[in-house]
Amino acid sequence: MAFPEGFLWGAATAAHQVEGNNVASDFWALEHASGSSFAEPSGDACDHYRLFRQDIALLAELGFNSYRFSIEWARVEPEDGTFSQAAIEHYRDVLQACHDHSLTPVVTLHHFSSPRWLMELGGWEYEKTPARFAAYCGKVMSELGPLIPYVCTINEANIGPLIRDVLTATSQGGRDASGAPVGVTDGAAEDGENDRDALSPVEAVPTDRDWPKIFLFTFSEQGVSIVQRAHTAARQAIRDASPSTRVGLTLALQDIQPVPGGEKQAERTWAQTFEDFLPAMDGDDFLGVQSYTRSLVGPDGPLPAPDGAETTQMGYEFYPQALENVLRRAATAGMPLLVTEHGIGTADDSRRIEFIRQGLAGLERVLADGVDVRGYLHWSALDNYEWMLGYRPTFGLITVDRTTQRRTPKASARYLGALAQRNPPA
Repeated sequence: MAFPEGFLWGAATAAHQVEGNNVASDFWALEHASGSSFAEPSGDACDHYRLFRQDIALLAELGFNSYRFSIEWARVEPEDGTFSQAAIEHYRDVLQACHDHSLTPVVTLHHFSSPRWLMELGGWEYEKTPARFAAYCGKVMSELGPLIPYVCTINEANIGPLIRDVLTATSQGGRDASGAPVGVTDGAAEDGENDRDALSPVEAVPTDRDWPKIFLFTFSEQGVSIVQRAHTAARQAIRDASPSTRVGLTLALQDIQPVPGGEKQAERTWAQTFEDFLPAMDGDDFLGVQSYTRSLVGPDGPLPAPDGAETTQMGYEFYPQALENVLRRAATAGMPLLVTEHGIGTADDSRRIEFIRQGLAGLERVLADGVDVRGYLHWSALDNYEWMLGYRPTFGLITVDRTTQRRTPKASARYLGALAQRNPPA
C-alpha cells in the first residue's frame, strides 16, 4: 500500500472508556443511579489513568506513530469554574509520553462525557454551555497547547440526530431479523448466536421518560445548535490560546445508501448528519471522519441489514468498504480529512484484520484519486468500556484482562502496526 510521507498511523481511546473512576462525570452518575439501565458500571475500566505510559510505549512498539485520546472535562473542571492543576499536569505527562515515544498526539476535548455539574445546569440543552465549554478548552490549551499539534473539540458532534433517527425507527417498530431494534444492538455472541441478555443502546434508555441532558441525547434543534455553537466558541478559544494547533471536530458518518424509493430520505439523512454541520466547520483545519458501516435507507428511514449479512457484536453490518464511500463524500467539506475512528466489535480477530485490510484498500484508492487524507486512527487501542453495553463488545487491538489489567496485543495490532511501518505482513 502507498501512503504519503507524514501519514498518521495509530489507534484511539476515550477517557471515560479507559481511564477508570471518572467519578465527577455525568456517565459515572448514570451508571450508579438507582435502576440504572447500564449493563455494568465502568469502575477501574482499563486503569489507563495509571497505566498510560505502558500503553503508549506498547503502541510505539507495535509500530504506530500517532495516538488519539481525550482529555476529560470532568477531571479538569470537577466543579463549575474550579480547575484542577493536578489533572492538567496528568495530561501534560500523557502528552509528554507521546512525544517521548514519537507518537503524534491527536487530542479530543470532549468525548461524550461531561462534568456532573453541567447536567445540573441543564447539560447540552443549556444556553450557556458553549461558553462553559470554550472556557474549559481555553484553559487546557493555554496550559498544554504547545504539546498538542491536533485537537478535536467535540467527538461525533452529529451523534444526536443519528440516535434520534434510530430511536424513531425503533418507536415505529423497526426491528432486525433477530427482533432487535434497527441500527444499534448488541448482537452476535462469541459462538455466533444472538445474545439477547445484553441491552442495546436503544433498549437501555426508556422512551417513556424525559431524556437526561447528556451529550448523547441532544436530539432537539436547540441541543444541536448548542453543540455547533460550542464547537465554534471552542475553536476561537483554542486559536487564541494556541495558534499553531490545528483544530477540527469529528463526525459519525455512515455510508448512507438508499433502496428504491428511499432516495429523498437518504438525502435528508445525509443533510442532517453532514451538511447541516458545514457552517459550524467553516474555518476548521481538518475534519475527523468516523465510519463503521453502511445504512440502508427506505422511504421511512433506516432499514435492517440484508438477510444473511455478516453482523458485528453491535448488530450492524460488517461493511468496511463504507470508509471509502464516506471519505469521498466528506471531501466535499473542502478541508483535509483524518480518519479518527474505524473499527469493529468482534470476538474473531481474523475478521478485524479483514475489516482493516478492506478499509485501508479503499482509503488507498481515495488517496490515489487526490483526496487529502492525513491519517488513519483505528478504534480502538484497547478492549474498553462500551458505554451502556459495558465490557462485552470488544473493539480493541489489544486485549485487557480486567482482573490483572494485563495487556496482550492481538494479531490485528501487529498487522496494522506492520502496515504503519510500511512492512505489510505476508
